[in-house]
Amino acid sequence: MIENNKGNDDMSHRKIFDFLGNQKFNVKIDVKKEDENKKEDKHIEKAPDRLEVLKLIEQYEREGLFDVDPEKDPPTIVLTPGQVDYLRKKYLSKVKTKLAYSVGKQFLDAMLKNNKLIIKKINGIENWDAVNSGAIITCNHFNPFDCFTVEKIFRETKHYKEKKYLYKVIREGNYTNFPGFYGFLMRNCYTMPLSSNRHVMKEFLDAQKEALQHGDFILMYPEQSLWWNYRKPKPLKDGAFKLAVKTKVPVVPIFITMEDSNIIGDDGFYVQEYTVNILPAIYPSGGLTDRENAINMKNANYDAWKDMYESFYKEPLKYTTDPEILKELL
Repeated sequence: MIENNKGNDDMSHRKIFDFLGNQKFNVKIDVKKEDENKKEDKHIEKAPDRLEVLKLIEQYEREGLFDVDPEKDPPTIVLTPGQVDYLRKKYLSKVKTKLAYSVGKQFLDAMLKNNKLIIKKINGIENWDAVNSGAIITCNHFNPFDCFTVEKIFRETKHYKEKKYLYKVIREGNYTNFPGFYGFLMRNCYTMPLSSNRHVMKEFLDAQKEALQHGDFILMYPEQSLWWNYRKPKPLKDGAFKLAVKTKVPVVPIFITMEDSNIIGDDGFYVQEYTVNILPAIYPSGGLTDRENAINMKNANYDAWKDMYESFYKEPLKYTTDPEILKELL
């Protein structure tokens, strides 16, 4: 891996990028043969950590703690000013991003080939293509790899062909303290880490505004929690919508619905088949204050997700949360 540009003055950026793009990285995913994982096979023990997460999700829904993450995330190491090259402007950042994208593409292709990730259907890609500016992309968050799904769909849009980028907002600890291969992707695949350092957050917000003005897209999870394989939309936070109003860009809601496949994963649960539903863009309205606009856009996003949930699953959206608590959240 190239650590710096010393001694490489005779090699242009393009030559380095072409060199990295032509490399082959061995990305392997261990997977059982399909006939070993048919639905009839009930002998794969369910992973204890997944059972514990599902139990916590049931508890958190009852208690209305929709923004609490039941997963055991890595501890947060606080970012310092200048540590993150949010828009990948530095030479070394560009090289690492090229490398990460090459490896990440192979990893994604391997997941799809081996049915670790199954995208059954894409609805509404014309809604993304219809946007003629930068935009906030919102998505329900139910799997660490759902960002790979959105990235895969983005590459089918006209915007990818027009050399626009899809940035992904991630938590601080995932950027600073995630180990190994996944940590490398977390730090280098156009991610934008949040931070508990207010000076870094200024850099974060400035970079978001610049990216949107350039016509790029930012993937945000306004539920602010990952609930594994949770099918319902959760109450939304304001942040994504405040940013959309402030930068005068639309929000494109994506709601991914799920069905059991006929394949049992290594965790003992059925691998989910995803239908990616890209819904019509939501635009700020004239004549409203920024706060009113953000609230209206947030409610419109939630309503669009709710309607898609009820249409796909053929059942009304209901929570086990106490109605008085839920009223305060929605």
